[in-house]
Amino acid sequence: MKVIIVGCGKLGSGLAKALVRKGSRVTVIDRDPEAFDLLGENFQGEMIVGTGYDREVLDRANISRADAIIACSKSDEANALIGKLARDVYRVPRVISRLYDPRRAELYRSLGIQTLSTTTWGVQRAMEMLSYEKLDSVLTIGDSQVEIIRTETPALLVGRAVSELTVYGEIHVVAISRNNKPFLPSQGTVLHQDDVIYIAVLASSANRLKTLLGLK
Repeated sequence: MKVIIVGCGKLGSGLAKALVRKGSRVTVIDRDPEAFDLLGENFQGEMIVGTGYDREVLDRANISRADAIIACSKSDEANALIGKLARDVYRVPRVISRLYDPRRAELYRSLGIQTLSTTTWGVQRAMEMLSYEKLDSVLTIGDSQVEIIRTETPALLVGRAVSELTVYGEIHVVAISRNNKPFLPSQGTVLHQDDVIYIAVLASSANRLKTLLGLK
């Protein structure tokens, strides 16, 4: 996975090092070259000095090939702008912006940009959100602690019941679209090939969901 991180403060540097340890290709952008000292001498990722919403800087970071971008600078305005550019212009699959103002956060979540407030933001929380990289997140609820994930029925679940994708209090199938006709399933509903499944999941249960879907 290729990830761009804008802002090399305590959060950005911690997330960058964690992602590199997991084998991701990481590019960190910050206006202050001294900020990169937080990454340590052995950091294996790329470092770019510049403004995160400057399109020349984003092009240097190869944003057109990025799987995810996390904007965690100290500015709400900059983080929101970076998220909008990444989503609308560059079509980055996974966009996360740290926003301090909860009113602005709700607006950007409605536009498909994931946001986190300072009260819940942390390296582990960001890693949980990024763990959906092979799935399509269509809605976030409650400061991104619950998400609605969209995916096609994996081969190993064709012919199986919805109950096999249910973990009470953690993972629930909330809707299925079959032949472009959506409906609300029961626990006994059998999954068909080419069904589009909508699943409500706690962010902390992301890895468990991926296991049930055969993605791990």
